[in-house]
Amino acid sequence: MKVAIVGSGYVGLVTGTCFAEVGIDVTCVDIDAKKIENLKNGIIPIYEPGLEEMVHRNMKKGRLQFTTNMAEALVDCEVLFSAVGTPPDEDGSADLQYVLSVARDCGRNMSDYLLIVTKSTVPVGTAMKVKKAVQEELDKRGVDIPFDVASNPEFLKEGAAVDDFLKPDRIVVGLDSPRAEELMKSLYKPFTLNGHPVIFMDITSAEMTKYAANSMLATKISFMNDIANLCEIVGADINMVRKGIGSDSRIGNKFIYPGIGYGGSCFPKDVKALIHTAADYNYKLRVLQAVEDVNDDQKSVMYHKVLKHFNGDLKGKTIALWGLSFKPQTDDMREAPALVLIRKFLEAGAKVKAYDPVAMHEAQRILGDTIEYSQDQYEALIDADCLVLVTEWPEFKFPNFNIVRKLLKEPVVLDGRNIYELAEMKRKGFTYYCIGIDTTR
Repeated sequence: MKVAIVGSGYVGLVTGTCFAEVGIDVTCVDIDAKKIENLKNGIIPIYEPGLEEMVHRNMKKGRLQFTTNMAEALVDCEVLFSAVGTPPDEDGSADLQYVLSVARDCGRNMSDYLLIVTKSTVPVGTAMKVKKAVQEELDKRGVDIPFDVASNPEFLKEGAAVDDFLKPDRIVVGLDSPRAEELMKSLYKPFTLNGHPVIFMDITSAEMTKYAANSMLATKISFMNDIANLCEIVGADINMVRKGIGSDSRIGNKFIYPGIGYGGSCFPKDVKALIHTAADYNYKLRVLQAVEDVNDDQKSVMYHKVLKHFNGDLKGKTIALWGLSFKPQTDDMREAPALVLIRKFLEAGAKVKAYDPVAMHEAQRILGDTIEYSQDQYEALIDADCLVLVTEWPEFKFPNFNIVRKLLKEPVVLDGRNIYELAEMKRKGFTYYCIGIDTTR
């Protein structure tokens, strides 16, 4: 089987590479000529554990190709996956211009039956727009070529995307034709050997499933952060509360860790888009609106703790940040809490020194020379007035606290991910702040 993947970003590249890994002939298409040239030379645009080696291996075996030419990619192609971006418009709705552009390109270039599968996260009703765009182009050509449209949302976790694709816990496919169903069954057969079947449903339900899943996870995060803030006020310990509620199987222990808010390419965008979709149908998603509001506020919690510690004056202070990416095992800084913190620290007249194991290049692209970049975690501490832990990278979990204390001007640590123990930090002589515990009592 020959498959084309349009969009060679995070989702598209992982999808195409993993299909190639199980023996499928894959052509990845992108309009960015520089990106395609880099990929042909084995240079990948994202950091994802295990991906680079897999790309190189499948290119060498001839199962993975890259091109800017859609017509070339469609030759003998049975299934095309659209994995292009759906960035938010100013009103929060998903911008479908790239998705519809792919659809029109298919209509202009296809010569035989084609199954067009939307992999991107798209609002309800997108499939109908894709069908219309393809058909309009076929009509312009005066040809009658059969095609189907399907929805196959991705559920990849950044930092574990390769494993998630190769060993999925579920594969959701929305379609409306037996031919399309047989093609998708055949395509995904190598990935269902772990006993998790493909879940087939109507296209509208599949489109809704991805938004609902991400919004539910975002809801859990914001709920715990809201409760954590209350715990600080009343004198409860959020870590104990988390353990207490997490032992209930109906709640579970995933996504109930308090912190400084969610970021990344999915949760913020998808929550906004679902709120906007509901508004289009004259329905107000009140819970999700609160989820978004709580998250926006949570990204500033550590800033206010730093400000309070220094009696409301940060002018001339140097703040050390450990972590810049929105989560560990990725260089993705989209909607990262670090960006909010840095902006607020700089506006308050402070200097920022930062270190991240993999996101330094991305940070420099976004922030330029507005902050100082350190070579390692300890260099960032030199002459800093406090340390703010932003991203829970493994190497930050067990630092040499004797070195940390000696390098800082003051032994002040603000832990945005609750990875350190209050009693231990006090025993080591640190003034310590975290999320959901009043450490000043």
